[in-house]
Amino acid sequence: MLKRETRQASGSSGTESASRRGRPPGDPEVKRAELLKAATSVIAREGFANASLRKVAQRAGYTTGAVTYYFANKEELILALVESRFDRYDAMLEDIQAETDIKALLERWLHMTTGDPEFLTVMSELLAHGRHEPALASVWRRRYARFRQVYTSILEAGQARGTVRKDIPADLLADQLSAMGDGWALLFPLEPERFTPSRIKDLVDAAIALIAPASGTRR
Repeated sequence: MLKRETRQASGSSGTESASRRGRPPGDPEVKRAELLKAATSVIAREGFANASLRKVAQRAGYTTGAVTYYFANKEELILALVESRFDRYDAMLEDIQAETDIKALLERWLHMTTGDPEFLTVMSELLAHGRHEPALASVWRRRYARFRQVYTSILEAGQARGTVRKDIPADLLADQLSAMGDGWALLFPLEPERFTPSRIKDLVDAAIALIAPASGTRR
């Protein structure tokens, strides 16, 4: 299970303990965002297992007490981090859903994820640990369901226009494309040099070719 780090860190000073009694100064949303960014960096550099509230606090330049004001333990921090990662997916989906263009969606997703050297590294770490953490797995299932739902609606629109093959249901195609994207996501942290801009374009073109109607069956 996720290690629950208590609010009282060993060896903390009386000054730090006192700072935990009230809200730390500053905009709470800004503080939370800074802590999530720090957590991302710690996990990207040291891995999920080695990420602790103390290290996140050090990375952000805060006391551990300031961290535990916003996140009572490591589990809360990690769950908030996963939610924030999927919030970025949802913002991307909102921007592009009206276009019902699956190619544009794949391009945006790949550029968003490969353009941030920490994004996929952290997501792959969290995905691996989701299997053993029920709360984490629940977030993955809920947010992925939304992602696949939007994929499916875009593919159905493509089928109606004749630009996406109709012999396979849209929800199955959505699963296939999601799995393909997840595979790229797992490989990118290990082989980032392979995902050049030209190769990303080729990957997207190949995926679109796989879901395109056979010649002469567009209508």
